[in-house]
Amino acid sequence: MKAVIVCTSVSHGNTRRVAEVMGQVLSARVVEPGEVDPAELAGYDLVGFGSGIFTGSFHPRLREFVESLPVGGRGRAFVFATSGLPELRVRPFSRPLVRLLEGKGFTVDGTFSCRAYDTWLPFKLVGGINRSRPDGGDLAAARTFAEHLRVRAGAGARP
Repeated sequence: MKAVIVCTSVSHGNTRRVAEVMGQVLSARVVEPGEVDPAELAGYDLVGFGSGIFTGSFHPRLREFVESLPVGGRGRAFVFATSGLPELRVRPFSRPLVRLLEGKGFTVDGTFSCRAYDTWLPFKLVGGINRSRPDGGDLAAARTFAEHLRVRAGAGARP
């Protein structure tokens, strides 16, 4: 299986740490949106898309990159995020990106998110929240998520 992870990590490197763990499991390189040609993604069996969450949304660079992708049969994808606050069931922050990817022709195999160090206002006033996150447990959960993706790819399964 050939995989790549497109990741925007701008504040504290949280999302990049998660992407690197997943990349090890999937034997995938981790790239910024500007480091990969959108047409190149057609050559991958699995593509991950992730960023930190900013005011309830994925980073604009990642969203703009996905919006720039041509529509067509794209293969499999997954979405991941780090955020200071948990994802809410009533308004999951992953849903808009998943829908956008599906509209581009991807089959989204799953989503992953974990808490992370966050210094967005008003948290900055108190030195931030989740200072030690992502921690070992978060990275182990990311590894397990990626292992499930790898197993599913080996079995040729699609949800």
